[in-house]
Amino acid sequence: MATGPKLTPFDNYRTATTAVQHETEEILHRHLPKDWKPPALNKSAHMQFLVKHLVQGFPSRYTSQDASQPWLLFWILQAFSCLGVVLDPGNKQKAIDKIMLWQHPAGGFGGGPGQAAHLLTTYASVCSLAIVGRPGEGGGWDGIDRKAIYNFFLSLKQKDGSFLVAHHSEVDVRGIYCLLVVATLLDIITPELVAGTPEFIASCQTYEGGFSSASFPSYDTHNPGKILDGSPRPALGEAHGGYTFCALASWIMLQPYIKLSAAKPTINLKSLTRWLVQMQGVESELGGFRGRTNKLVDGCYSWWCGGAFGLLEALGVGGLENAKAMSEEVIDEEEEILKGLKVEAGDWVDVDDELFNSKALQEYILYAGQSPSGGLRDKPPKPADAYHTLYCLSGLSSAQHHVFPSKTKHEKLTEEWSPKNERQVDLLVSAEDKDLETALRREGIAAILSWGEDPVRATSAAHIVGGKDNRLNATHPITNLTITHTEGIAKWAYGL
Repeated sequence: MATGPKLTPFDNYRTATTAVQHETEEILHRHLPKDWKPPALNKSAHMQFLVKHLVQGFPSRYTSQDASQPWLLFWILQAFSCLGVVLDPGNKQKAIDKIMLWQHPAGGFGGGPGQAAHLLTTYASVCSLAIVGRPGEGGGWDGIDRKAIYNFFLSLKQKDGSFLVAHHSEVDVRGIYCLLVVATLLDIITPELVAGTPEFIASCQTYEGGFSSASFPSYDTHNPGKILDGSPRPALGEAHGGYTFCALASWIMLQPYIKLSAAKPTINLKSLTRWLVQMQGVESELGGFRGRTNKLVDGCYSWWCGGAFGLLEALGVGGLENAKAMSEEVIDEEEEILKGLKVEAGDWVDVDDELFNSKALQEYILYAGQSPSGGLRDKPPKPADAYHTLYCLSGLSSAQHHVFPSKTKHEKLTEEWSPKNERQVDLLVSAEDKDLETALRREGIAAILSWGEDPVRATSAAHIVGGKDNRLNATHPITNLTITHTEGIAKWAYGL
């Protein structure tokens, strides 16, 4: 490029914030190519970075992550999945055996052998098993104690519908997201488990539109154990990209329960959409995403904020399907799109259906997010790490692919559901909740399996910055697994 984008203008009052913003933009601009050429995703270097960490272990600076061993493994395994790398049977078995050591006898998975169970590490462990595991002896899936996990989840339930992330710990919407993903994938979600949870999620939305970590319920002064219904519940903290993604994904997973129950809590989709759009950096920030207002752009928010736009489509905001531009028949026939216009597979249809600039996001990751020595990072000059490697790749995948919930696919799945499909684990659901439980299971599995990729866009590379060689595997917008891995463990758990 002959000339780069202009720096963000500021008034003459210099502060620490304006100084670091200016410095960051200057560094980002130095990573733009002098003579324009298509940027390449250095898949080989990133794969070697991941293999080194998997085989040789993590460097000493990861010592503080000893209680996050499941996360370290998940970040590696899912990054491999994004890149289309499949582990050999021997390393798969090593991973399965390692994961099963983290299962706590009282339910859930801890951060390492003998460590206390935690909602976040339970998610990372189960999702890792979704990638490398299988049914049968030694495959990990049949070794998951689903009833114990369910009882562990219930033991963390609070009166306001929230959950502690672990015993004697705090409430956090990230924990609720992890719980709901695991409960949905393993067929252990019940009316009792999620009662009051939608109301709690809604209470975490801030005045900005995004979501905070939790909210503060009002208690009866005469009865401290009783929460006052309908009283103000201020959100705790500011809107944050990670909390917002987790709250939004949780809200979508709770839709079957909300539709089937009498309570109908709501969230402000307009302010949420506005906030998410404003989190994308301007041209001087190369189109990366920040996680909070007035903060610096960071590669991991490519997923936490950029990936949230795929979730909005499930609620009727954005996307070709919601714009009535995509025919449902595209799922079955893979050819009819845009109000009956016939196109051949691989043709590019120029329709602006995006709420964010996916091209700019891809450029941020490719130009600034890649470390020269392999792996991906927050931004230069910071080093690469396993966390940012995954979430940069997941964000890049979400910018490349259009994965959406198909109404036709959902209807087909619910119609094919048989009431005789009994739950494989007895969770002692009460008689009065039995009908609601059956309907919740039917709607829940249909909702998680109804996501699919627009096949017309899937066969084109015109929207992929750098061309087809940069293509990654599509990521399920809710689980952050591939669609194949999501469907595999879910179908096993539901006996489909």
